[in-house]
Amino acid sequence: MAAKTLNLDNFLPYRLSIASNALSGRIATEYQNRFGLKIPEWRLMAVLGEGRPMTQRELVEATRMDKVTVNRAAKVLADRDLIARQAHQDDGRSHHLELTQTGRSLYDAIVPAALASEERLEAQISDAERATLMTILAKLIAAAEDYD
Repeated sequence: MAAKTLNLDNFLPYRLSIASNALSGRIATEYQNRFGLKIPEWRLMAVLGEGRPMTQRELVEATRMDKVTVNRAAKVLADRDLIARQAHQDDGRSHHLELTQTGRSLYDAIVPAALASEERLEAQISDAERATLMTILAKLIAAAEDYD
């Protein structure tokens, strides 16, 4: 039996990475030019903009970014007065991060741009294809998390 060879054009992890980098790169340029935000900073703002204050540990889990990246992004956002740190009442070493009023205003300005970017990208696929893609991505994420 012939040994299986690696063909990057058909290697799923590679193709997903290429797609992710292409989409993120397109959006990153827009967010950097229009709002002065890099992707990690926007991801933190997006998560915080959807709900409650969170610790950096919770943000690491929610964004799937490493601790150093989350820490650096949080520092940049705090320096720009876009997020505030509140001491965690149960753990003095931890802080809750939340959007400031300035951060909320910027978030509210970015959301329409984010949705417009998504709409432009999704114009290339049907609603059924999008639903199938979301199902497949959920399965792949679950498989990757269960992988040993």
